[in-house]
Order: sequence, then C-alpha cells, then structure tokens
Amino acid sequence: MQAVKKMASNVYTSPALTFELLARCSTTRARASNLILPHGPVQLPMFMPVATQASLKGLTPEQLEETNCQLCLNNTYHLGLKPGQEVLDTIGGAHKLQGWNRNILTDSGGFQMVSLLKLATITEEGVRFLSPHDGSPMLLTPEHSMSLQNSIGSDIMMQLDDVLVTTSPDHERMRLAMERSVRWLDRCIAAHANPDRQNLFCIIQGGLDLEMRRECCREMVARDTPGIAIGGLSGGEAKEEFCKVVEACTALLPDLRPRYVMGIGFPEDLVVSVALGADMFDCVWPTRTARFGAAITRHGVYNMRNAKYARDFGTIEEGCGCKCCRPKSEGGLGVTRAFIHHNASKETVSAHLLTIHNVWYQLNLMREVRESILADRFPEYIKEFFGNLYADPKDYPSWAVEALQRVNVDLRA
Repeated sequence: MQAVKKMASNVYTSPALTFELLARCSTTRARASNLILPHGPVQLPMFMPVATQASLKGLTPEQLEETNCQLCLNNTYHLGLKPGQEVLDTIGGAHKLQGWNRNILTDSGGFQMVSLLKLATITEEGVRFLSPHDGSPMLLTPEHSMSLQNSIGSDIMMQLDDVLVTTSPDHERMRLAMERSVRWLDRCIAAHANPDRQNLFCIIQGGLDLEMRRECCREMVARDTPGIAIGGLSGGEAKEEFCKVVEACTALLPDLRPRYVMGIGFPEDLVVSVALGADMFDCVWPTRTARFGAAITRHGVYNMRNAKYARDFGTIEEGCGCKCCRPKSEGGLGVTRAFIHHNASKETVSAHLLTIHNVWYQLNLMREVRESILADRFPEYIKEFFGNLYADPKDYPSWAVEALQRVNVDLRA
C-alpha cells in the first residue's frame, strides 16, 4: 500500500491523483473519466505525445500547449544520460527544464531493454547498459529508476519492468520477466521518495500468454498503485493477439484506476482499445511519421511527398481544427498541401507543420471518442470512424471486426 486513500462510488483519491469515472458505454467496455494530476486535469480517454528528450521533436512547448495537450511523455533512461541527474536536480526537474507547466509521464527506462538490447545485460539487480552516446556503462535498477524519476519530477512514474518482446518463443524467459517485474515493483514502491506528489504506476507483463497476463494482473492489482499499465505490446505481435491481451487484462483491472496501454498510437488501435476498456495511450508514430512527410487524417494517412499534391491548394485536411489547417481569418496558418509537398523531405518547416497537425489529430480523435461515450453513442462513432477510413466494409481489418464483435459492436451490420 503506497498511501492512505479514500473512495466514493465513482471516485478514487490518492495523495497525488484523483480519478473520477464519469460514464460507461452501454454496449462496449469504453469509459469516460477525469484524471486530476499535480499539474492539472486530464480528460480520459487520451493520447500522450512522446517528448523523449524533454522536447517534442519539431514543436515548442507553447505550440504543444496550443494542441490542448495536458500530458506528454519523457524518457527516464535518456534524461538520466543527458542532461543527467545532477542537472535535473539543479534546475528543479523536467517541467522547468523544458518549460512545460502541464503534466509529464516518464517511462522507467525498461523499454530500452528491447530497443537497446545489444547494449543491455539484464539480471535480478537491474539492467546494465552501455551508453549509445559514448559507450559508458549505466546500471539501471528499480531504485535508480525511482531516483531518476523523482529528480525528473514527473506526475506519473512507471515502475522498472523486465520487458521482453511478445513474439519471443522463450516461455520460461517470459515467465521470469513477468515475475521479476512484480518483484521490481515492490522495490520501486520501497524506493519512491515522493508519493505525496508523484504517482507510481505498475506495468502488467506476460507476453501473449493470457493466463500469465491474468496472473500478473492479480499480483499487480494487489500492490494497489494509483494507476495500472499494460506493457510489452506493440512489439510485432499480430493485432488479434494484441487485442486479446488488452481484453483479458482490462477485465481484471479495478474500475477506479486509469488504465494505460503503452506504446499504442495508430488510430484504429486507439479506438478499438478504448472499446476494450483502456484509457491512456502513447506512441512516437504521429511525430515520426510527420518527419517522413505523412499527414494523419480521418480518411487515412496522406503521403504529402506524392506528386498529386504539388498543385493542391486545399488545407492538409478539410475541416481540421489544428492551427495549420485553420484559415488565417480564424487565427490559423491556412497551410496548403502544395506548400507541405514543396518542403517535404527538404526543409524542416514541413515536418514541423505536419507534427502540429498529427498531434492535434490524435488528441482530437480521443476528444471525439470521449464525447461519444458521454453521449452513449460510442458504437455509432466507431462505425463512422471505420466508414471514413475504408471505402468498403469488406476492407475493414479482420482483427478489428473480431475484437469489436466481442464487445457487441458489429462493424459490418
């Protein structure tokens, strides 16, 4: 138990977090909630843009605020390397470092076990990395991860977990990772220095083994953290398997806790995951795809490098409310597709403008989802969403159709 908490019928309160469940979809498992964190309120469901190095690539903090983002993600491992803990302590944390007065969630650094696998050695003590910058060693233990995140001052801290790609055939190693993640959570709880102003979330592991995931859920829920994450996904597994894991986990999680599926960002994944009972998501995809000249729209992803946009003087997406797409008469920039095409892959201005658009799209998608849940018309919204993406219902991805059928939505009806 991290701290004394009180609970009303639809409200959970801990020293640094209040979670209020506002509405449930009458058909699916979707929920609409309010989450109050030390740096302000967050409306759920929601998507978190990723500012790995304490900056969102291509955007100033003020521009990120203009998208109405209330919570973004920083990476503990990278900030621990540079600028380093001493600088973070001196300046007073990442909020001051990056000029961001809203909420921050920090990854524990555990994901680097996958992304920097060739540079990592994992033992019960922790993870020993060689810096990708200069080859210097770094030992990331649960205690050191907590210390770094306490210095960062993030509103939500993630436990250090033992991460293994879901497609690994090594069942014994997967079980070890799941059980070790539980043990490491206990060490994180003991080492957490600021539970009065920072929230520690646990992370459920277990690969694609649903029974192992359920076992991990029971262990993690017993630790009673203010929020719960489902980790280890988006690692190359089939979408059908991903949906089954989310579905199995959310069925066992308490109603009055935020549920965070880590590393998820494609629009279809977000909508289906909300239907399966998840609340929070993050991914680098919207910003990364912007740097490759791609615009995310309700009708799919547009490759703005395509020659057909060279003389297209319409906005990036008609009716979009982002600063780039709004006309100048409405306080926007009135950016045209022709301008984006002209600069794509040549000048950074194109990536900058597409990043604004893509981040706004993701955040607005979650706002629309939330509004439809509050109005109890989420199933209709799902059908409209997929109808905009695909010209023919026969083209709907089978994984989405099947997952939604299990929560009483027939896309093809």
